Amino acid sequence: MHQGVLFALLAAAFFGAGTPFAKLLLGQISPVMLAALLYLGSGIGLSLWYGLRRLRPASQAAADGLRRADLPWLGAAILSGGIAGPVLLMLGLSLTPASSASLLLNMEGVMTAALAWFVFKENFDRRIVLGMLAIVLAGVLLSWQQAPEFGMPWGPLAILAACLCWAIDNNLTRRISASDAVQIAALKGLVAGLVNLALALLLGASLPGIAKISAAALIGFSGYGLSLVLFVLALRHLGSARTGAYFSVAPFIGAAISLLVLHDAVSGMFWLAAGLMALGIWLHLSEKHQHEHTHQETDHGHSHSHDLHHQHQHDFDWDGREPHSHPHRHLPISHSHAHYPDIHHRHSH
Repeated sequence: MHQGVLFALLAAAFFGAGTPFAKLLLGQISPVMLAALLYLGSGIGLSLWYGLRRLRPASQAAADGLRRADLPWLGAAILSGGIAGPVLLMLGLSLTPASSASLLLNMEGVMTAALAWFVFKENFDRRIVLGMLAIVLAGVLLSWQQAPEFGMPWGPLAILAACLCWAIDNNLTRRISASDAVQIAALKGLVAGLVNLALALLLGASLPGIAKISAAALIGFSGYGLSLVLFVLALRHLGSARTGAYFSVAPFIGAAISLLVLHDAVSGMFWLAAGLMALGIWLHLSEKHQHEHTHQETDHGHSHSHDLHHQHQHDFDWDGREPHSHPHRHLPISHSHAHYPDIHHRHSH
């Protein structure tokens, strides 16, 4: 299995696994406060991880950390996905039945792919589109517990706007995915957590006891923090649309865990959704995209081995270990091989 696919599926697994456990806390903590604690658990936990890594000699975090040119992209991603998205979601949830909200949230994957394909010009073919449709349809079936009851349109529109914000966030984060994934995810978690905490306190919510705070923080570190780190790594290898498609299996993983942990009933709809998701993943895994293409001269830093795309000299003493990380330059090269729209293959077609 391609490394990027594994990262995306693991990201979906961590996020999907966290959902049923977060639901157990919803009756004890207000939704906005819970969102704040989940994000803060992610941001604080990853910040500690990042800080400990920087204490090591020749820390990789120093080599592929965020650069000044990355900050506008990161700031726009945090503004869109960490601030506007959660606020719009909370507004939408307050005006929309839960069944309708769950159904609408599946639009994030669709919007992520649409922006990647038609705005950011990621390559795609019929197999990728069919796979995406199968995965999204499976998510819709899982969410369809009862007929949607939209009522007034403002709630659904707010949720769709939140999905658009997260889709923008995903595509903007792709632009900086070569940088340190832990650093990116930590900053996103801290900002989103603080904004949601301020919003929760303004709405009159109070902090729960230390046990509930600890539980929410632990779920947030795993389901939001580790998941986001893996999501950024997947963006590095696969691009936005394909990562979004694989990440769309998260509802299925959450539903499967709910069956095991919460003993929810198994329905025929569940197994139909599972089959559709398996079909969608197979269509993506069996993709073969190969053609003559040209790499332009590029300077960046990330973990790499000296493969086909990394035939460079070092201006420092290298101990021969691979993979390693340091700023490096890619010289122009033209060749043909199978590839994904990763950080080295963002060419036009």
